[in-house]
Amino acid sequence: MDDRKYWLWLNMVFGTGNHRIWEVISFFGTAEKAYAALTSDEPTVSLNEKEQKNAAEIPISNAESFLANCNKRGIGVAAFTSPEYPHILEHIYNPPSVLYYKGNISCLQSELTVTAVGTRKASAYSLKAAKDICSELSARGAVIVSGFAMGVDLACSMAAAEIGRPTACVMGCGVDVDYPKQNFAYRDPILAAGGVFISEFPPGTPPYSPNFPKRNRILSALGRAVIVFEANPRSGALITANLAAGQGREVLCLPPADIFSESFAGNIKLLRDGAIPMYSASDVIDCITFRKRTGDAAVLPKKAAELVKEKAASETDMKEMLKALNGISDEQPGRKQEHSNIELPSDLSEQQTRIAEALKNGPLHADELASLLEIDTGELMTELTELEIFGTVRSLPGKMYELIR
Repeated sequence: MDDRKYWLWLNMVFGTGNHRIWEVISFFGTAEKAYAALTSDEPTVSLNEKEQKNAAEIPISNAESFLANCNKRGIGVAAFTSPEYPHILEHIYNPPSVLYYKGNISCLQSELTVTAVGTRKASAYSLKAAKDICSELSARGAVIVSGFAMGVDLACSMAAAEIGRPTACVMGCGVDVDYPKQNFAYRDPILAAGGVFISEFPPGTPPYSPNFPKRNRILSALGRAVIVFEANPRSGALITANLAAGQGREVLCLPPADIFSESFAGNIKLLRDGAIPMYSASDVIDCITFRKRTGDAAVLPKKAAELVKEKAASETDMKEMLKALNGISDEQPGRKQEHSNIELPSDLSEQQTRIAEALKNGPLHADELASLLEIDTGELMTELTELEIFGTVRSLPGKMYELIR
């Protein structure tokens, strides 16, 4: 059954990428049942004021028209239950409930997908390594996944396209939006080689800056491994690498050309944190095949709706365990106020401010932070990486984090 219109309707009601969609799906089981319940006279789940208004005022015909318009424009729509939906995304936290695409999305069903990331202003050393390694990976059957930015991303994707191999480009805007402008000329060769452009953002969505951190969870998850070619301390590649590690993917990193160059400070940090040094395409393929052979596969055996249920059931136990480990009770603070008077930057997001406030009392383990603030670990790692880039927090050994004075 084609239930895409119901998934589209849920996105219209809750918003693209909103984890509330999965709470509703876990309760009702299917998108169609969720639609029927939320449009009934007596909804069986509580909605906030905006959600209630959307559910009452957005007819299913809007989703049907939107789907027809996408089909007319040659833009594919893959819902979570569609056969062409990439299976590797089914097991991450808050997977995209709908993907829009142009090109051959079936290339993402490959058992050998590799996400390649790096800086836009890359050195000649990194660009040569990106082209050589991704060209060989592609020739040996890998599908390269990139963010289609200038620099390393484009070099990696074009290394595949130039030898007639598919590559997947994950966009932080609509797939019909020509962004970045400089890369427009490369779209046709990528599509001609059997590649695909995909996005969870509806057609026409501009490249707003908040879209890209959200996009990165998809970028990192589509690869069985993530390879980093060049990353400075503020590079978005670090966010993708941290997300990949949290999703159970292996992270490989090109050894720096110059250990004293800030351009490679991100590489050095990743290598110190346990990333695997990458010297050739064989390192990447051997890493992926070893994990598959030993049963340590990146894909978890549970889907998003099941994980939502388990997360809710386990939160109480996790809180109690962390309190016991740290000697903390609700009535008695267990840590001294180390940075209680520190002034936080004014441009932090609400979530980042909550994290920084929690760290004012001293270093915390990532799992304890996630439990304390009741946010998903994957989302937390994204925020922590951005806070590191901003110079607000620093990571310590053992997944501990502390506030910088």
